[in-house]
Amino acid sequence: MGTQQILLVILGIIMVGVAIAVGIAMFSPTLCEANKDAIVADLLNISQYAYRYKLTPLPFGGGGRTYTGFILPEKLNDNDNASYEATPANQLCVFSATSKLGFGTVTAVLDSAGLLGNFSYVGEWW
Repeated sequence: MGTQQILLVILGIIMVGVAIAVGIAMFSPTLCEANKDAIVADLLNISQYAYRYKLTPLPFGGGGRTYTGFILPEKLNDNDNASYEATPANQLCVFSATSKLGFGTVTAVLDSAGLLGNFSYVGEWW
């Protein structure tokens, strides 16, 4: 009877280990997708700051119809999701975000009409 009990305990431990491994494997894509969605939401928020800067006249501290001179506000440079950078040009502003969870980089372009698009994902995005 002792041998059967040991075999059942070992079988139970193996089943629990497999269940934990399956749970972790199922959670990883969800974490990645959530991080990507949060980064895109942050980029949309940051792009509104840039477009507002573009529309503000030069005498009032804006870009005077260009993104040239736009600098990310310090509070938007970094958060739990990613680190962000802006590369302003005359009529375009390119944003890049590097995931804090190590998934990769998201890049997006803000056009002259204030529309954020041309998203590209580099790295281990699912």
